[in-house]
Amino acid sequence: MFFEKEDGSVWIDLTAEGLDEKLVLRKDGTSVYITQDLGLADEKYKDFNYNESIYVIADEQNYHMKVLKLILQKLKKPYADGINHLSYGLVELPSGRMKTREGNVVDADDIVDEMVAVAAKHTEELGKVKDFTEAELQSLYDTIGLGALKFFLLRVDPKKRMIFNPEESIDFHGFTGPFVQYTHARIKSILRKEKPQPTYKPENNDLLSLEKEMIILLEQYPTIVEQAALEHNPSVMAIYVFTLAKTFNSFYTEHSVMNAESPDKKQLRLQLCEMTSNVISAGMHLLGINVPERM
Repeated sequence: MFFEKEDGSVWIDLTAEGLDEKLVLRKDGTSVYITQDLGLADEKYKDFNYNESIYVIADEQNYHMKVLKLILQKLKKPYADGINHLSYGLVELPSGRMKTREGNVVDADDIVDEMVAVAAKHTEELGKVKDFTEAELQSLYDTIGLGALKFFLLRVDPKKRMIFNPEESIDFHGFTGPFVQYTHARIKSILRKEKPQPTYKPENNDLLSLEKEMIILLEQYPTIVEQAALEHNPSVMAIYVFTLAKTFNSFYTEHSVMNAESPDKKQLRLQLCEMTSNVISAGMHLLGINVPERM
């Protein structure tokens, strides 16, 4: 499978698979990146006996990962087919791509600090947290700031390159983490006034359009989780929780919960509120994002 050239270097020929010849050992016997990754894959399998090993590295390594998997398959390694490359596009700032050689690099801690500061500014502008303690405010700013950052990155298909804009990511009315978080807090505010009766069973024969839409969306949650996992694509979950939050806001604008037309309708809508808050919380948790009870 491997062959040695006249200078003593060791190679593998992958031209039949549409690739090229790949160096695996230099002429002095030292390793290259692919050699080390072959060894690492073996060590990982010894330690974890994995069914699937996901490499989360940039799309610039697409070729490297194809070569790695192909060599392991040729070696008939039992774990070779379970190796998957979660290829992601690079993140740029509005000022352009970060370049290490030019010193144009933004530290992650600086971005987090900026996000928390922007969260504080926007929250104070809304003026709904005057009864919060200083510790509660700081916790809320951290939750919103980090949530905005994570959601903005995860809402895009991993393979696509993207521009990260701190101000845009924290908009309380757009396709953002804070919008979803705010919707969750809004629902919790409703449920603090009254919770649904656990024994209540709604009738299906008089559902209004937005009530039906909410029920259908909520029913899709397990399928969305499975799809996101199978595709290794968190954006599926981000789009879903945003759509759920947006639909709930339309539903709540159109139909009163506390002053519903009948006790039956009130219980139905309280159940929809509770289920929506649970699903938003669970979906955001899968994205690594906390949702506040109040904001």
